[in-house]
Amino acid sequence: MEKAFLLNQTSVVTYFQLSGLSVNQKVQMAVFSMFLIFYVLTLIGNILIVITIIYDHRLHTPMYFFLSNLSFIDVCHSTVTVPKMLRDTWSAEKLISFDACVTQMFFLHLFACTEIFLLTVMAYDRYVAICKPLQYMTVMNWKVCMLLAVALWTGGTIHSIALTSLTINLPYCGPYAIDNFFCDVPQVIKLACTDTNIIEILIVSNSGLISVVCFVVLVFSYAVILVNLRQQISEGRRKALSTCAAHLTVVTLFLGHCIFIYSRPSTSLPEDKVVSVFFTAVTPLLNPIIYTLRNEDMKNALNKLMGREEKKDRN
Repeated sequence: MEKAFLLNQTSVVTYFQLSGLSVNQKVQMAVFSMFLIFYVLTLIGNILIVITIIYDHRLHTPMYFFLSNLSFIDVCHSTVTVPKMLRDTWSAEKLISFDACVTQMFFLHLFACTEIFLLTVMAYDRYVAICKPLQYMTVMNWKVCMLLAVALWTGGTIHSIALTSLTINLPYCGPYAIDNFFCDVPQVIKLACTDTNIIEILIVSNSGLISVVCFVVLVFSYAVILVNLRQQISEGRRKALSTCAAHLTVVTLFLGHCIFIYSRPSTSLPEDKVVSVFFTAVTPLLNPIIYTLRNEDMKNALNKLMGREEKKDRN
């Protein structure tokens, strides 16, 4: 069986085998149904947010510009892993080619790192809006927003290229089994037939450091915001608290995974798969729920959009 995964004349691995979430057929069917529902709802929820923000001119503000970027990233982030996992549910071998594995790792880290930077930018946006409201439109003008968007996407791309380059240049000669339902750098480098201690240190100092530093910056930013809110009137304070609570929930769910996975050596733990499920499937679904249910402006815009669509259907 192992020879099927090797080139005819060399011992270089050309395919990896994913373990999936379970080997039990009934559990796999339940997982397939659950993840399919999650993925469809993720697409519908996040795409609806993007359409609503584009449609409603009242939402053409820096906060909602970044929120539309977040929804776009969530769609892409979930699409990198979930469709492959759904397809593998019906496959006994769960194979993925080396090139496909590298591609999956590249886009996984591109969207993940870009989202980390985006969440940091969104925290800065809320800080300026709440702590320096009179200077908000001057500081967060559209030129600044576009530059920040370009910067965070560029940073995510550089990060992903760096990690993928470290992985792709390692020699792989077996074993070929990845203990997860998608390819990620910590699991893949463990399969290299060479010493990877330096690579692991680089991963921790790269992904782990980015996650921890951004998390500390985010928590500090929201702490400053909360202190500042004590001086504001009740209605404005309630709305700002609701927005910050939504942001903090997203930050904790997303960065919690990154810190757990990338701030330690590449060792497999029983909790890894559970954390990965939240990272790839649950968090992209929760983001639109969190931001719409706790945001009156989004709810009003959605109602307006739905009402307009109903009128069109009647006409």
